[in-house]
Amino acid sequence: MVKDDTIRLRALEPEDLEYLYKWENDMDLWEVSDTLTPFSIFTLKKYIETCHLDIYTTKQLRLMIERIDPQTRVGLVDLYDFDPYHQRAGIGIMIHDSENQKQGFATSAIRLMIDYCFETLGLNQIYSSVPSGNIGSRKLFEKLGFVQTGYRKNWLRRGNGWEDIVYFQLLNQ
Repeated sequence: MVKDDTIRLRALEPEDLEYLYKWENDMDLWEVSDTLTPFSIFTLKKYIETCHLDIYTTKQLRLMIERIDPQTRVGLVDLYDFDPYHQRAGIGIMIHDSENQKQGFATSAIRLMIDYCFETLGLNQIYSSVPSGNIGSRKLFEKLGFVQTGYRKNWLRRGNGWEDIVYFQLLNQ
């Protein structure tokens, strides 16, 4: 378990199923998670049953962000495209309910994951792709030392239009 004074990042437990079901099927989040179809309880239950597998096997890691006081689930943080040879991984975050947003939970979670990635996994870099209109996430990554390293025009389809993607990268100093 990785934690600070306000949150802990922990492995998913069977008791998290109802939260995953609610969050993964929130159509408002589908645009940022590249999802177009709902997840069944069966599928999510199977995912929880196998998410204990090592990051070196699955190439990803999803952790629950849990507020310490009061003890409540506030979101998820993900490492994806884990590449141990090139020592890099992508990172993503989701704080679900609006009352938990802008409370510093995302900052704490990303900061804890940076330490985990660099100190425990020995990564050389972490990266993230953020929709250009997601100003909150862009500011979050910039505040934590990530540098904008790329931009892709019209990368994401949004209804009848398109949205650009901004790429951020943080190197292990």
